[in-house]
Amino acid sequence: MEHFVVSARKYRPQTFKDVVGQQAITNTLLNAIEHNHLAQALLFTGPRGVGKTTCARILAKMINSDGTETEDEDFAFNIFELDAASNNSVDDIRNLTDQVRIPPQVGKYKVYIIDEVHMLSQAAFNAFLKTLEEPPKHCIFILATTEKHKIIPTILSRCQIFDFKRITVKDAKNYLKYIAEEQGIDAEDDALHIIAQKADGAMRDALSIFDRVVSFSGKNLTRQAVTENLNVLDYETYFTSTDLILENKIPELLVQFNDTLAKGFDGHHYIAGLASHFRDLMVCQNEQTLELLEVGDETKTKYLEQSRKASYDFLLKGIELANDCDLKYKSSKNQRLLVELTLMQLASITFDGEKKNSNYYIIPASYFRAKGIKPIAVTIPKNEESVLPSQPKIDDSKKEAPQKVEEFVQEPIPVIDLKSDTHRTSGLSLKSIKAKKEHQIRQMEVVIDPNDLPKEPVTEEELVKAWKDYAKAMDRKGEKIMMSILEMDTPKLKDTSIQLEFPNETLKIELERAQFPLMEFLRKTLKNYDLSLEITVNEEIEKQYAFTPIEKYQKLKEKNPNIELLKKTFGLDI
Repeated sequence: MEHFVVSARKYRPQTFKDVVGQQAITNTLLNAIEHNHLAQALLFTGPRGVGKTTCARILAKMINSDGTETEDEDFAFNIFELDAASNNSVDDIRNLTDQVRIPPQVGKYKVYIIDEVHMLSQAAFNAFLKTLEEPPKHCIFILATTEKHKIIPTILSRCQIFDFKRITVKDAKNYLKYIAEEQGIDAEDDALHIIAQKADGAMRDALSIFDRVVSFSGKNLTRQAVTENLNVLDYETYFTSTDLILENKIPELLVQFNDTLAKGFDGHHYIAGLASHFRDLMVCQNEQTLELLEVGDETKTKYLEQSRKASYDFLLKGIELANDCDLKYKSSKNQRLLVELTLMQLASITFDGEKKNSNYYIIPASYFRAKGIKPIAVTIPKNEESVLPSQPKIDDSKKEAPQKVEEFVQEPIPVIDLKSDTHRTSGLSLKSIKAKKEHQIRQMEVVIDPNDLPKEPVTEEELVKAWKDYAKAMDRKGEKIMMSILEMDTPKLKDTSIQLEFPNETLKIELERAQFPLMEFLRKTLKNYDLSLEITVNEEIEKQYAFTPIEKYQKLKEKNPNIELLKKTFGLDI
């Protein structure tokens, strides 16, 4: 059996040109070597699998090369790699500093690559400081870490820092495509793109996933094989879900979500992916943001087609609902119900149903026919621009002949004298129930134009009189507190504003809560519907009612002089 070498090792870059996605750093290091500007202490920091250790090895090999060595020369005697995760004590650093003094036997430099340097202890860092600041001329230190914030500032200030960035999806996909061609593997573009996305910016992870998927699918790498092996939801799932949401098909949407769960996918994964899908659709609606869409060419076409169906407002509301579900998912006790509720809300965004808060009641024509109300025919002229409120506007190209629309005219409703004995019925009789039902139907909501309401002039004397009448009415009802609040201040009239001044915020809040029946009474009584209430708080008023303990004692003594005798007898103090 032939020994298998994983792609991460087999295709490890041997020169700076082969390093993927770090052109800025590799160009800087090449120029530093060429112009002899290379620092003796370098710090490579960045996420895992982006090429920190690889670049350190390439750099160590390049600075020892003079053109006379063989191609397979690796200068192993000059390159020392130390894993700080397992060699993090003071003794390990002291052994390293002792070796630093010995010059190289081959080449110009001894290069010490310390990986995961943030794992060194505080004492080991301190022991390393002096050597790092003033190393011998033949020695170069390259420190590599994924967590720069854990390194003490005195170490950072002695190093030239290089921040490695995450590998973009595009760069990772192109490199995977190159490796697939090298191995003779027929790989779909979308399949490689999914692997690059799953790697999350780490090239080493992308190569490991690539090896795993190739072992599963063989020489033919398809998108279906990748999604099945990596347990990721395919784009088609979200395209179908979005179509069902836009078509308001809630039952089909819930069935699809159930099928997704039956395949072993997590509901959290599904809703988070749906939010990302809405984000990608929003990105497609603007040419300037189209480059932010990181998908294959075939999938990009599908995104563009679906983005035309969805409005910007829908996508914005959809992202908000999905993101809210994502945040609540972990704390929810019924996680499936949470996702299903979110899906139903999403499918209801574009639902064009009856408006519940409409100012008009729509009564079907069947009701009038049942009541025997005869329709009259109304002819709409051929070139009439206006249309009835309930009819769609007619396109000019489709206007052929006048249309007849039925309008119902109701006969005057007879007035029933409820005081008459002949019309009295029991509250529980069928006749009374039927009469009440008909009365409710006849009481259609009337939309009144505010300009038609009375606005007669009001004097302050009339306002004060109406105010006192309302206070007396509150007293008769037993609402003593409201009556006392109304009598706290005399209202003043400025234009149409009724102004009051209270000593504290509590009184203001209480009156504001009960202002609607008050204002309705005042407007009807004074016949002016422009009147409004304005309440201010003046704490100085409250001070007029506050007494000091001595003042209270004096008041009590005036009412009962024996209090002074009580005070002296028992030696009391105020």
